[in-house]
Amino acid sequence: MSRSALLVIDVQDSFLQRPYWDAAALPTFRESLLALIDGARARGVLVVHVLHEDGDGPFSAASGLVRPMAWLPDGADVTFTKHVHNAFTDTGLQAWLAARGIDRLIVSGIRSEQCCETTTRVGSDLGFAVDYVSEATLTFAMTHPVSGRVYSPEDIIARTELVLAGRFAEIHSVDSVLARLDAEETCHA
Repeated sequence: MSRSALLVIDVQDSFLQRPYWDAAALPTFRESLLALIDGARARGVLVVHVLHEDGDGPFSAASGLVRPMAWLPDGADVTFTKHVHNAFTDTGLQAWLAARGIDRLIVSGIRSEQCCETTTRVGSDLGFAVDYVSEATLTFAMTHPVSGRVYSPEDIIARTELVLAGRFAEIHSVDSVLARLDAEETCHA
């Protein structure tokens, strides 16, 4: 059994109701995330779904939208619901991982610079090694509140990689993280 776990963060219907939702990047993200999930499962990696519920509109439990997007495969090993930006605070995730001997996280999901980045930073601070798989994260354009400059999803992802690399995570593509898992398996065989 792998000592890694794949976190699929906030890939949920709630986002479809947000005004900033832009489906243009969805096909590439979906393809990358599905390849990552399939590759992880094939290598014995546990798959953890994390959903966000905060009582706000489409992110409220009452909305009925705090559920995985329909194209995500069924059968996560466990699902946690969070109420803040990271997947650890008050969820039981850390204890669940520890009970299974997991010491490395693979981070994917929505939004790259928010819940994915925050979970990466907290996970690293808690002592986990973290692989951040940028192409299996999704985000949306944002406008700077003072300058009015619009940052593209590509700008935001590049900035996220910059601030995480070497400090909180290793930055990976789907192929490179799967190759790392293969190397891990070889080392433990």
